[in-house]
Amino acid sequence: FGLVHISTGDILRAEVSAGTEIGNKAKEYMSSGRLVPDEIVTAMVTARLSLKDVKDRGWLLDGYPRSAVQAESLEKLNIRPDIYILLDVPDDILIDRCVGRRLDPLTGKIYHVKNFPPENEEIKARLVTRSDDTEEKVKARLQIYKQNVDSLVSTYSDAMNKNNWRGIPTRLNNIPHSREIRKYFYEDVLLATQRAVRDGKTRLKVEISIPELNPEMDVYRIGTLMELIRILALTFADDGKRVKVCVQGSMGEGSLAGMPLQLAGSRKILEFMDWGDDGALGNFISIGSIGGKEVEEQDDMYILVAPQNAVGNCIIDDLRAMTDAAGHRPVIIVNPRLKDLPGSSGIMQTMGRDKRLEYAASFEICYSFRLLYYAGTQFPIMGALRMAYPYEYELYKRVDDESPKKEKYLILSKFAERPSGEEINDAFEGKTRDSKRSPGIWGLLSNLF
Repeated sequence: FGLVHISTGDILRAEVSAGTEIGNKAKEYMSSGRLVPDEIVTAMVTARLSLKDVKDRGWLLDGYPRSAVQAESLEKLNIRPDIYILLDVPDDILIDRCVGRRLDPLTGKIYHVKNFPPENEEIKARLVTRSDDTEEKVKARLQIYKQNVDSLVSTYSDAMNKNNWRGIPTRLNNIPHSREIRKYFYEDVLLATQRAVRDGKTRLKVEISIPELNPEMDVYRIGTLMELIRILALTFADDGKRVKVCVQGSMGEGSLAGMPLQLAGSRKILEFMDWGDDGALGNFISIGSIGGKEVEEQDDMYILVAPQNAVGNCIIDDLRAMTDAAGHRPVIIVNPRLKDLPGSSGIMQTMGRDKRLEYAASFEICYSFRLLYYAGTQFPIMGALRMAYPYEYELYKRVDDESPKKEKYLILSKFAERPSGEEINDAFEGKTRDSKRSPGIWGLLSNLF
């Protein structure tokens, strides 16, 4: 875009190298991994922003502001970005990037010992490690960043570009959904699942109930669910993981044998699906059933398609055998239905009811999206509840836009834990958490949990 790239780190290091008064003051802070005082950095940034090239071409600020005080300094000078970009990267990756970073003192070019090595031995010989690129100092900087980031996000929320979430798409009651809407949710589920797996989570649950992903209403929608499964499996396979995709097999024996209707034939659908021309299916992706015997040594992770209990047959016994055998390897269940159902013909499940419910609750939700309606209806949509790991639950209200047949979703509230139906109703009515909810039209909102 031809913008002037202004890096506060580069400016500070230049001042230190030149031995200026500001550089000498900043040096002791930088050497210990601490932030340089606001007044020093702000003076340098504002001076740079006042130059002609910036006024002519515009600017990209890199590494500033890093605190609420710095942001306020810019606000007072009426210096405000058109776009604020928030990069979400796990700590271990950031630490590795910094510790492995090397600087060419002649060209100023940055290299990395693993990710971006130098072109030849001559350059490699002259590379240096910056004094603040040690694991201890990087962790200290990350801690300071986390203490300040919330105040910055609130200051620039209207200019923020969240690349992993662009708001809730509209016209979700239209069936079938457009490819754009489906892709939108596939990406959202994928990013949340990747973050959870990177954080070492091993028992994960995805709950997404947009109409297009509900095969109980129309069996053809199992194809949309399979498309989500394929995207998850292929993406993890691209990272070098060996993924086993598992579908519930027939349960019970004799006249009691069977499986949920909407899963019938789903394993064949998976086998016939297009898995690309790179040989992913068979090399990095395999297809199996749910059960302990399916766990093999070469598997890195498992994705389970809509495991669910049926009257007289409990999938939880097979699920538990599988997770026990998988050990530390991730097991991701997508759109499960593990509520307890009665046995059939006097046949009892192996585990007691309490233990079955306890096991079902042991899977941690990494993604949840649910549309909200009036009780007993499927139209119109009143709002939506979304959670993508590791963030909070976000409650949205659907409102009609000024344009004909247009709508948008406005955020009402956030919750650290999944809210109850009463908490959702209170938020829609604008009541505080402590006030008692009175009956009314919003009292008709479905209790979805």
